[in-house]
Order: sequence, then structure tokens, then C-alpha cells
Amino acid sequence: MKKFFSFLSIAILGGIITLGGYKAFIEEPVVIEKSNEQPLQTFQTNFKSPEFEANLSTYAPTSFTEAAEKTVHAVVHVKNTAIKSSINSWNDFFNGPRKYEQVGTGSGVIISADGYIVTNNHVIDGATNLEITLNNQKKYEATLIGTDSKNDIALLKIEADDSLPYIPFSDSDNVRVGEWVLAVGNPYNLTSTVTAGIVSAKGRDLEGNGDITDSFIQTDAAVNPGNSGGALVNTRGELVGINTAITSKTGSFVGYSFAVPSNITKKIIDDILEFGSVQEAILGFVPDLSMDLDGVKIGNLPDDSGAKIAGLRSGDIIKRVNNIKISKFSELSGQLKAKRPGEYVDITVERNGKQVTKKVKLSKRDTFVSRNFGVILKDLNKKELKSLSLDTGVKITRNVNRALSYYGVEEGYILVSINKIKVSSAALAAETLDKAVRSRSPINLEIMNKDGVIEKYNLKSVSYTHLTLPTIYSV
Repeated sequence: MKKFFSFLSIAILGGIITLGGYKAFIEEPVVIEKSNEQPLQTFQTNFKSPEFEANLSTYAPTSFTEAAEKTVHAVVHVKNTAIKSSINSWNDFFNGPRKYEQVGTGSGVIISADGYIVTNNHVIDGATNLEITLNNQKKYEATLIGTDSKNDIALLKIEADDSLPYIPFSDSDNVRVGEWVLAVGNPYNLTSTVTAGIVSAKGRDLEGNGDITDSFIQTDAAVNPGNSGGALVNTRGELVGINTAITSKTGSFVGYSFAVPSNITKKIIDDILEFGSVQEAILGFVPDLSMDLDGVKIGNLPDDSGAKIAGLRSGDIIKRVNNIKISKFSELSGQLKAKRPGEYVDITVERNGKQVTKKVKLSKRDTFVSRNFGVILKDLNKKELKSLSLDTGVKITRNVNRALSYYGVEEGYILVSINKIKVSSAALAAETLDKAVRSRSPINLEIMNKDGVIEKYNLKSVSYTHLTLPTIYSV
């Protein structure tokens, strides 16, 4: 037992000696430094710089409530009822087509306290009855005042006992890309719907859009079927456009919508109220679009055109109309659509590297195209009508219609009436013919030949005869 404690004592002593030697001669000393950390500085989160205070309105949050409240009661629901006919059986074939009702819906915008309403032409096209429902659920029968299928605008009127809320027009030339806008309408019959977005582009043309205006305001505010004819307004509740189209493979909104600018809409409405049809203003030249340019190059320039008389030349590149920059054809076209014949505009062109400005008197377009029917029609002046002993009529200046050509109708013949209604203008005649072709309705024509004899043609059905022009139509 004594030996055990002796061995244990020796072992402990040896361990102490070994550990002391390691600490003294082998292990490196570890130095611990304490850092004197500076305390974190704190700032008030509501700090405002002098620059922020000076531009407080710029940083203020955007609210759409005021604009929505101003406009939602002035946008209406439009119900279009049309009587259609079809042959679905042998019984229908022998006893006559079966009649049925077809109902379509869309939106409209009240633009005056006495009940004038603007909508899209395609919303009311072919209607036999038009019913307007206000936001307060009151219903009215509407009267069609006039249409312009080329720009897809129609004007309606309702008779109400009280003054109606309406949306004032804004100058669409002042709309800026990036500006907030609201789309107000009735998508999928969901009445009084407001969506918000920004202006994505201006002067937008839609490829393959036919004759419809090629100067749309593009926005990313959600627009769906039923929104057509509704209002596009700014944050002040002013009308900047009429929602008209979307680009979509599904038929529903996928990111972009398009509106006819308010300046074009207002001009069309004024023309319909004053003249019964749109008075289209032109500079009087055919543009040269063979090259990509910043502007519009003047091509063919007739001697009697307003542009030539004012001193413009073939080869000039149009840069501005008044104070509005022109970068492409659709922007020029949009500016002219908002003007009237007889007005003067300042046209700034680039000529030999220099800027030249000329004051041009706009002319009235007197030649119109019915692409579906396959004719170009020209208005006749009073002297020409008198020499033909006619009160009304338009000249066929080009004819590619297979049916008319079969019957021997030539260029230079005079179109006197369509479906027993006298032809008052080339514009209305072209629109009427296109509409009849699209609906595959019978067309009854009275045409004066070159010998002064009026011939009658009854066309039961006219298939599409699309007229392709060799050059861009004059502007």
C-alpha cells in the first residue's frame, strides 16, 4: 500500500514538472486585444432635405380616388341588340331565313350634360336597338347620331330628365409617356370597373389593323372585352382617349391596350354634329416610306396640293407639325386626323441639312377607298354634278370588284345610290359598301354609265375583294 502511494506521488510530481516546462519553453503566449468600438450613429427616419421640401409634390404618393369618383358615373354600359338571320335547315331554305337576336355589350362615355355619348363603332355596328345603362342603373334607349368606322368612333344620344355627369376632354397631345392613366369601363359586364396603368407609347400603329386609326395611345392599364368604348382618363379625371383595342392571342388582356386619342375623338364628334360625316384634312402628298427615317419623307407632290403651294418640296423630311415632333408616319397621320380642312398648320421640314418651316393650308380629302368592295370613289363638285344633271353621286376612279367588272362597270362610271339611298359623299359610300360586304348583305346599286344612262345592279352577296393600293394613300 505504501508503495502504491509512492508511485502515485512520483507520477503527479512528474506531470507538474512536464506541464511547467511546456508552458515555459514551448507554448507561445496568446495576447487578447480589446477594441474600443465607436457607438453607432442614429438618424431620424423622417429627415427631409431642403430639396425634398422644395419638391414635396414630386414625391407625394399617387392617388386615383379623385379621378375615379369624377369619371365612374359618366361611363355607361352599352347593350347592342341586332336582328340576324340564318338558314340552318331545308325548312329555312324554302320558308325563309330564321330570325334571331344577337346581343353585344360594351362601354360608352357621356361627354355632355344633355346626353351625348361616345363609344366605339364596333360596339354598336349593326344594332337594331341600343340600350344605355347608367351607373345608377337607370336605363335609356339611345339614338345613333353618326359613326366613323375608319377611326372606330360612334356618337349616341339619350334623352334624360336631369343633367348627366360627363367627362371633359383633355388635350391628348400633352399626354406624356410614363404618365398615370385610368381605364374606366364594363369588362365582362362587370359595371363601373376602374383599372390603372401608365402611358406606354404614343402614335402607335397596329399592323394589320385595316383602316382603323393608326395613332393609338398605348397603355398597360387592364382592358378586356366590354371595355371597348370606355374612358381612358388622366389623374385629373379628364378624357385622354377612348379604349378601343387589345393585342392578345387569348382574347383577354395580356399587358397592352390601345385608345383613340381624345383630340381625334373630339374632332370626329364635332364633324358628325356639324356636317353629318367626318371631314378629313390632308396636306396633299404621297409619303415616301422606302427608308427608315426620323420623320416623314415627302414623295409624290401634285402641283395643286396645299403642300406644294405652300413651298414644300418632294424629298423634304417632315420633322414637326406646329410644335409636335414627328418621328414616324403614324404620328403625322394622327396630327392630321385631329385637324379640319381649311386650317393652317406650321410644317417644319429638313431640307439639305437645314430646318425650314412653311405654313400650309389643309385640303379636304375627296377620294376614299372601299377596300372590301374593291373600288376607289371620288367626290364630285357642284359643277360636275350639274353637268351630269345629278343632285348627288361619286365617281368610281378605280374598280377591281369582280362582280361589277362582270357587268361591265368601268372606271369613270358614277355611283348614284346604294340600297335606294342617294350617295351624298365618297366617304359615306365607301363606308356603306364595306359594311354591306362584311355583313354579306344584298347590295342594290344605281350607277350612271359614260353615256349618261342609269343602270341598276342587284348583288345578292358580294365576297371580299380586297383592294391593295400600289402606294400609301395620300396625307
